[in-house]
Amino acid sequence: MISPVLYNPVNISAALFSRTHLGISKDFPAQLYDSLHNKFYSRSQYNWHIKKLTRVKATLAQVPKVEPAETDTNSRLPGRKLKILVAGGGIGGLVFALAAKKKGFDVVVFEKDLSAIRGEGQYRGPIQIQSNALAALEAIDMDVAEEVLSAGCITGDRINGLVDGVSGNWYIKFDTFTPAAERGLPVTRVISRMTLQQILARAVGEDIIMNESNVVDFEDDGQKVNVILENGQRYEGDLLVGADGIWSKVRRNLFGPTEAIYSGYTCYTGIADFVPADIETVGYRVFLGHKQYFVSSDVGGGKMQWYAFHNEPAGGVDGPQGKKERLLKLFEGWCDNVIDLLLTTDEDAILRRDIYDRTPTFTWGKGRVTLLGDSIHAMQPNLGQGGCMAIEDSYQLALELDKAWRKSVESRTPIDVVSSLKRYESARRLRVAVIHGLARMAAIMASTYKAYLGVGLGPLSFLTKFRIPHPGRVGGRVFIDVGMPLMLNWVLGGNGSKLEGRLLQCRLSDKANDQLRRWFADDDALERALNADWFLFPMGNSTAASETIFLSREEKKPCIIGNMSHPNFPGVSIAISSPQVSKTHARISYKDGAFFVTDLRSEHGTWITDNEGKRYRASPNFPVRFHPSDVIEFGSDKKAAFRVKAMKFPPKTVTTKTDNEVLQTL
Repeated sequence: MISPVLYNPVNISAALFSRTHLGISKDFPAQLYDSLHNKFYSRSQYNWHIKKLTRVKATLAQVPKVEPAETDTNSRLPGRKLKILVAGGGIGGLVFALAAKKKGFDVVVFEKDLSAIRGEGQYRGPIQIQSNALAALEAIDMDVAEEVLSAGCITGDRINGLVDGVSGNWYIKFDTFTPAAERGLPVTRVISRMTLQQILARAVGEDIIMNESNVVDFEDDGQKVNVILENGQRYEGDLLVGADGIWSKVRRNLFGPTEAIYSGYTCYTGIADFVPADIETVGYRVFLGHKQYFVSSDVGGGKMQWYAFHNEPAGGVDGPQGKKERLLKLFEGWCDNVIDLLLTTDEDAILRRDIYDRTPTFTWGKGRVTLLGDSIHAMQPNLGQGGCMAIEDSYQLALELDKAWRKSVESRTPIDVVSSLKRYESARRLRVAVIHGLARMAAIMASTYKAYLGVGLGPLSFLTKFRIPHPGRVGGRVFIDVGMPLMLNWVLGGNGSKLEGRLLQCRLSDKANDQLRRWFADDDALERALNADWFLFPMGNSTAASETIFLSREEKKPCIIGNMSHPNFPGVSIAISSPQVSKTHARISYKDGAFFVTDLRSEHGTWITDNEGKRYRASPNFPVRFHPSDVIEFGSDKKAAFRVKAMKFPPKTVTTKTDNEVLQTL
């Protein structure tokens, strides 16, 4: 779901910016599944029949007899629309079926289980559909595209990018809005896979999708293709499109068994009922670390989706209640943005899978059989382009088949199916290979990041305390700033010229905030834009303070900290009983979107530890700005220590035994 389209510092019209935030639906309607099931699988009444699919008649009780393909003279008549068989009813299969249907072809989709998200989809939850794929969907069917756009949660209108996993500080920001707006493309969305599947299935039509139909083999005699289902039934068509995922049976039967390539990373994923403080300004983040990284994304409806990647051998297994505990250990010491999401995710909502891909090959098909999507070029999820490439494939394949049909009408000759499939493969091969390589590169960059010299050096790890920036971090940033914007702008807009008949247009609902340009350039302005409540959370049960302190954003109502209350103080008085807290110890004030603490010449001082671990004493009578995740201590003995938190909702009372959970739990 990661889509690093980098910020390109150009003069952007302020008229482009404003934003929308839409929720997502997550349920696949039972009535649609029931309708599909009843239409195709009432075993006591229904005799198999698909409109114009074949001349074969069969029942579930017997394997149908298939007439030889050469006796069907109509199949070779000029101008006749093709009968297309599609193995797989995932996103790629359904989008292609829709595209082919819109071109007037007879289509049937064989899907083994439409009631659930097929294959690896169950692990991915919502899916990111980027501008390039949304534009292709518009070119296929504008009504369906509008429905998808309306159901999705816009993330491309906010700040996205890479941050340091420990400190949470921004490393690189991505601008996914400007490349889309300048090219007249829809802005990137995230949508529930179930909702997307529902929209596509409804548009394709119940009479086209055959549920509980698992394609296990096929026969291509040069004139027709017969697919063979798991139950022995056979269906005949003019060509077969394998869209059955990374473990594709169509691919295996085309090219023989081949091993998928393990990326070296296992991935935990979950969805949390959580709203970050910066939800209105940040869409998604990639938190960088050494041999591990973490991704979080707004998916709408008050939920956040996250992915945790860790470098380890394939095949690992966790105990019944062990996934969450292991993740908290793996990411111990990382910033609040990561820990908050882990702590607010239920154990049974966490799924684990090993990440595999397949290197795209030069040959995508043979004869009257071709492949699309993950079945031929399964890629790592680090660019969020796997599903997007399947949508682009679908558009291109339907386009080439339609061109072949039109040519046959003009020339009054049979459709050259094989040549049209080769043209499709040729049109897609290079673009897919480049994006596949970028996805692998993104994984390497995300997991080899080192903030400071000494990280990952074992005996030399003590060097990290000197906070010397790692050379790779500095060099990597220069490389990303200079090289990646050009390549990744091509990812979003590079396929637009092939979308025949699509108008260049942007929706008013896709406008971004008029401050977006400023937020890209100014981290301070981005923090000041937080629309959230601020709190001081007591650190651990050993602290002298036991209550959470709410910080008012009213400039005329500062907060005074001392060892006794001050009822006549024009603000909020907080009394902390601790030997090192002075009578009037410190004042906390708010101005222009930022909070400041001023030490009032206390005996033992006011101490601040920033998000990079640097601890220092605040100068007396001098306002010092503090930030979310900082730790403020009133006194040097750490008995009156508080963690700064910015939150969208008030905190709930939490009783825990560890400092970490008190700090992070909502």
